[in-house]
Amino acid sequence: MRGDHALAAATGGAGSVLITLGGLLGSGGLTWAYAGLALLVAGWWWHGRAGAAPPRAFWATLGLWAAPLLVAPPLFSRDVYSYLAQGLMVEAGLDVHRYGPAALGGPVAALVPEVWQHTPSPYGPVSLLASRLVVAVTGAHPAAGVLGMRLVALAGLVALAGVLPALAGPLGARARWLVALNPLVLIHLVGGAHNDALMVALLAAGLAAAVRDRPAVGAALVTLAALVKVPAVLGLAAVAVICAARGRPARAALTTAAAAAATTALVTAVAGTGYGWLAALDAPVSPGNWAPASVLGRWTADTFTRDQVGAALAVDLWRWAGVLATLVVAGLVWTCRHRLGALPGLGIVLLAVVAFGPALRPWYVIWGLVPLAAALPAAHRGLALLSAGLTPVVLPDGYAADAAEVLAAVLGLVLGVAAFALVSAQAPARRVLR
Repeated sequence: MRGDHALAAATGGAGSVLITLGGLLGSGGLTWAYAGLALLVAGWWWHGRAGAAPPRAFWATLGLWAAPLLVAPPLFSRDVYSYLAQGLMVEAGLDVHRYGPAALGGPVAALVPEVWQHTPSPYGPVSLLASRLVVAVTGAHPAAGVLGMRLVALAGLVALAGVLPALAGPLGARARWLVALNPLVLIHLVGGAHNDALMVALLAAGLAAAVRDRPAVGAALVTLAALVKVPAVLGLAAVAVICAARGRPARAALTTAAAAAATTALVTAVAGTGYGWLAALDAPVSPGNWAPASVLGRWTADTFTRDQVGAALAVDLWRWAGVLATLVVAGLVWTCRHRLGALPGLGIVLLAVVAFGPALRPWYVIWGLVPLAAALPAAHRGLALLSAGLTPVVLPDGYAADAAEVLAAVLGLVLGVAAFALVSAQAPARRVLR
């Protein structure tokens, strides 16, 4: 690993260690965690500015930055406890698409946030199979279960990094830096152990198969991604468009549809959890969610209504407006699909789903990040800035911040930036800051 890459990797590694330390210390470690976030973002930016890293240096950096996060408590979200509870419910024969973790009881379910205690699972059978596999090994031991889910997420990230060169072609090295080493990806997919890691890995693998003229395999893999989280189903349109470009569009559409249907039926039969997750997709949104549709709905309700029925109507209207906006974006992308390209179009539509949907979490941006990083170099700088800006917006405990926590976080960011300035002073400024 040459000098600049080694210093950048060490900077990011120190940041990852501080994030883990901050998580272990709880509320008292907030300053340490945010100093670590600053160092991780700075190290990532520095690594990108140093140019393409050789494969061995890339993998070493990924391991150095991800490894400390494996031993931290759940970071930036407590969704991992919901995954574990759902796996235990399937093991116990409970219908996860009808009941929430409260029906399970026990030490794992007790750790699920109250807002989700009675919420049925909106996740598909592939997600439930992964959770069931983990709890089959770890049982109802929360710490072991968190580690198990993190290993699943890390495997997804490694698979994603491995398939990106096949998907991105000449952009492969840059795409791997933008996606796999991205602090937003690391802290949420590894630190938070989110099933989005499995989703985007399968999505990328399916798109790569389509690019290599294997439509049935591509459609099957994208369907597996959608059977983790349903937004990935949009990737089937990209598979059909990619394959149709080689001629016989009707055949491409039929092959994609047939492979998707067969995969769905087979996996659902193996999982034995049924199709109830489709009805559970309208799971309630957390009260403080900052998706634009939800924010506008709450503002309209607070400003113009006086009763619960009117408030609910205002929220629903804005959510339907978000659906309409997403459909408009999708329609424009479809109209321009030949000029725009299948992968950039998919990335744009996935970002529209995130931006106009009823729930917005920073890690949802990763859905659109993957295809855009693979196929739209003009968007790389903007995606990098967006990722860096979203990295610090959620506290390590996943809850809303009060004034004291904001001050502690700002102090940590200042300390992290100061530490980076000292380190970068030892390297050529043009490499780090340009």
